[in-house]
Amino acid sequence: MKQATHQIQVVTRGKGLYEFTGEIQTWLDAQKPRTGLLTVFCQHTSASLVIQENADPDVVADLNDFFERLVPEDVSLYRHTAEGADDMTSHIRSALTQTHLSIPIHGAKLALGTWQGVYVFEHRARSHRRSVVLHLLMED
Repeated sequence: MKQATHQIQVVTRGKGLYEFTGEIQTWLDAQKPRTGLLTVFCQHTSASLVIQENADPDVVADLNDFFERLVPEDVSLYRHTAEGADDMTSHIRSALTQTHLSIPIHGAKLALGTWQGVYVFEHRARSHRRSVVLHLLMED
């Protein structure tokens, strides 16, 4: 069993989903795994990771709208608001989603479904540079 790691920077422009499946696959191609398991880990508490449909942009828009309704930005609801109205809401949204994903590798490719992509889900209103660590376990 061999291992490899890599770090990707995903630049966000405020709240929303930012697909980076292509960057992951580019790195994976250089590793040349036949089979394996990839862990994708977000190093932040106010952003998360999701696997979601990447064909219809309405899916992403609807997810954003849903989270706005689910976790409203109302500072009267939270104690932790030091960085603004989106401070605690970002932590809650991150807790409701995931900070890591496990994706099988099959035939040297991410074993994603036809319409699936890997996204950073930015929960803060302003731009950020999000660090995502990849850890690959693969056959020798």
